Amino acid sequence: MQSRILVIDDDAVACEFLQEALSREGYDVVTYTSALEALGQDLSRYDLLMSDIRMPGMDGLQLLGEVQKNWPNLPVILMTAYGSLETTMEAISLGAWDYISKPFSPDDCRAIVKKVLEVRELREKRLNLQPEESAGPKFIGSSATMVDFYKQIARVADSPASVLIEGESGTGKELTARSLHNMSSRRTKQFVVVHCGAIPDNLLESELFGYEKGSFTGADHQHIGLLESAQGGTIFLDEITEMSTALQGKLLRFMQNGEVRRIGGHEVRYVAVRVLAAANKNIDEEVRQNRFRLDLLYRFIVRLRIPSLREHKEDIPLLIEAMLKKFGYPGVRISVEAMELLMAYEWPGNVRELENILQQTLLLSPFVVILPENLPQRFQRQQESRENGGLMDMTPLEEAEKNKILQILQETSWNQSKAAQILGIDRKTLRLKIRRYGLLDGKIPGINL
Repeated sequence: MQSRILVIDDDAVACEFLQEALSREGYDVVTYTSALEALGQDLSRYDLLMSDIRMPGMDGLQLLGEVQKNWPNLPVILMTAYGSLETTMEAISLGAWDYISKPFSPDDCRAIVKKVLEVRELREKRLNLQPEESAGPKFIGSSATMVDFYKQIARVADSPASVLIEGESGTGKELTARSLHNMSSRRTKQFVVVHCGAIPDNLLESELFGYEKGSFTGADHQHIGLLESAQGGTIFLDEITEMSTALQGKLLRFMQNGEVRRIGGHEVRYVAVRVLAAANKNIDEEVRQNRFRLDLLYRFIVRLRIPSLREHKEDIPLLIEAMLKKFGYPGVRISVEAMELLMAYEWPGNVRELENILQQTLLLSPFVVILPENLPQRFQRQQESRENGGLMDMTPLEEAEKNKILQILQETSWNQSKAAQILGIDRKTLRLKIRRYGLLDGKIPGINL
């Protein structure tokens, strides 16, 4: 039987794009540019609803609420070009099946629709948590890569499962741990951070498990360990790969049964604490070298990998905008040429390096507009390399983005406004990417960019 799909997007071009992409797979697709207009009919006739989030009158999240009340068995996929951890969390908690970030290809669209329609009777349980407003650091980025990462955080946040957070230096491992805690039912309890690499191993044991008075020289009072003090909350063990294998064995026992025995004591206490940890080294290699216990690795139910910045470079302008506000320079802007250099850089230090570079540039440059010559020396060498040898080598992700943009430009006869709408980005960003990828060379003759 032919599946019926309802698409709602205030952008008529986006509706047309989705209708064409899904109709080719044999789906019966009906489109509306208004959520209120769509709600005027019986939605039980449809097998799936796809809706944009940002729409006038009634947005996608409000629409999702109405669908959940009146047609709770109708799967919903939300779409937006403005993805964030908060909107992803809210979408999933309200009952959305999935969340897809614009721009996406026809194949991406068809794949997610096929998945939902195949398993709609086995929909995942709703996550009944609302994100707390916080003045603390937050993830920034609306790319598909980051939205997928947000979904992973949202789905494991309220689980008691232990989580091992992996990622390159500067990607935000502690921020990930705090997000998992703040979005869990433990958020009113303690969140204890332990920097394992900064504490000598013999002291780390006493800090974690505590000690009794007189248990060793200098122990002139009873000390409650960090595991006990985090009762009911979360403990985050940063740089856990720096912990000795002997202490790893004691941590393993705690993670197995919640037992805490203070140094020099005999009484066993049982503590309910969620354990999160971050690895600053390749954990699998550490296991192979017998520096990390395999049985302890297996105690971490979820391994959560944070994307490197080079995997979601399209978020760099958004990150820079947020950092400029954070540093007190909201009026400063980045020239197109300087932004091209920042977008082409590989960022081995990730977001932390981007923040450092921006602070350095702001302190040394008194100008309102940051030009290529205001950036550190390595970016100027990069510019010289571009001028002498053309475009630098691209990553597979950049190559895929270039090909997708070129495809849409060709399909729209190089109509930038229409192409930007289909890609889910603004025209200024599209022009920047056209210049960056050297697509002007492949322009159709007679079309003025």
